[in-house]
Amino acid sequence: MRYIAQFIAAVAVAAPSALWAHEGGHVSGFLMGLAHPVGGADHLLAMVSVGIWAAMLAGRALWAMPLGFVVAMLMGGAAAYAGLPLPGVEPMILASVVFMGCAAALVLRFPPFWATAIASIFGLFHGHAHGAEAGGGDFAAYALGFGLATAALHLAGVALGLSLKSGFARKTLRFVGAATALAGLSLAFG
Repeated sequence: MRYIAQFIAAVAVAAPSALWAHEGGHVSGFLMGLAHPVGGADHLLAMVSVGIWAAMLAGRALWAMPLGFVVAMLMGGAAAYAGLPLPGVEPMILASVVFMGCAAALVLRFPPFWATAIASIFGLFHGHAHGAEAGGGDFAAYALGFGLATAALHLAGVALGLSLKSGFARKTLRFVGAATALAGLSLAFG
């Protein structure tokens, strides 16, 4: 697992511009929606980190954080598709990568309500970026695609977090969080 985290961090440092998910093109359809969240390191790292942090907090946060993120993301996507502006989308997406990575690395213990609120705010901005990319096709299919892909990334993070939650493996999980935060910084300044 350590090597996977090191690989992700190395790729993010080596090619931040190639990993950027939203370059201004227009996409539509279910398959493009599925591909969008995994097409850029900014979304991928943030969404997996939501699941990792949720697993570390356990309890209600385990399901509330990913659900809050996805619901807010779909709302943000619909707002962007409708032409409603949201300032600071790109900085907030990068902040989500850094914050979620730090939250996992430092094992931040927020009450479930606040952790879910934070995840949801970040989800709104990720969704706005997704919705801004939507073309003239079927937005519902596109939104379903990016919603399902995001839920799958959250579940991957939860599975990773639960599998590495105890003993020595917990240090690996904290390293993954730190590598995520560093990757976010490299995306911001790369």
